[in-house]
Amino acid sequence: MVVGLAAPAISVLISVIIGATSAFLGSKFDIVVQRFVDAWMCFPPLIITLTVMSLLGQGLLQVIIVLGFAGGIGGSRTIRGAVFSIKENMYVDAAVAIGAPIREILIRHILTNIMPVVIIIYTTRMAGSILAEASLSFLGFGIPPPAPSLGGMLSGAGRRFMLSAPGMALWPGLALSIAVYGINMLGDAVRDILDPRLRGGLGRYEAVLKKKKPKMENKTEAQKA
Repeated sequence: MVVGLAAPAISVLISVIIGATSAFLGSKFDIVVQRFVDAWMCFPPLIITLTVMSLLGQGLLQVIIVLGFAGGIGGSRTIRGAVFSIKENMYVDAAVAIGAPIREILIRHILTNIMPVVIIIYTTRMAGSILAEASLSFLGFGIPPPAPSLGGMLSGAGRRFMLSAPGMALWPGLALSIAVYGINMLGDAVRDILDPRLRGGLGRYEAVLKKKKPKMENKTEAQKA
């Protein structure tokens, strides 16, 4: 959970810095940055993380930094697209016309309007970071023992005694699946609530509220009667 909370924070911060500045400045700077992002996304993420972890060594801090940087560069594309849709608004043009500094425009006008996208990206990357840490620990490049890690539990005694004691591999795998599933459901709920394009801003939960509302009205009428 420490990796699932800290690594997406670094990843989102890097994505915002790269994506927002690239989209807002545009021109040759955007072209150069995006070609670097294209080249980075050509490499398999697992190969990159394994290579960097073999150089830095095992440890919780190393896993957080590697996963944060690896996910942040490729994820800047989403932030870049959101900034492109915001920078065309008239209030951004007005801020540029009155001579507002670029830093102030990015913080007050761009970043505040893409915060729903940033929150959604953070929640969806939590599950990916947990799975990535479990994969690294399973392969022996993640968090070393005796620190607790679900991937390390599956790799050590869980794999060695899988046939004689299935529970040593079953319970860590089940815990990992439940954690990832719960975080995915959280990210889906946050996306439905924060995305205004999904039926009035409440997403699919608006339909549930509409179904409950007539029942509550019927109860109040019955109580009045």
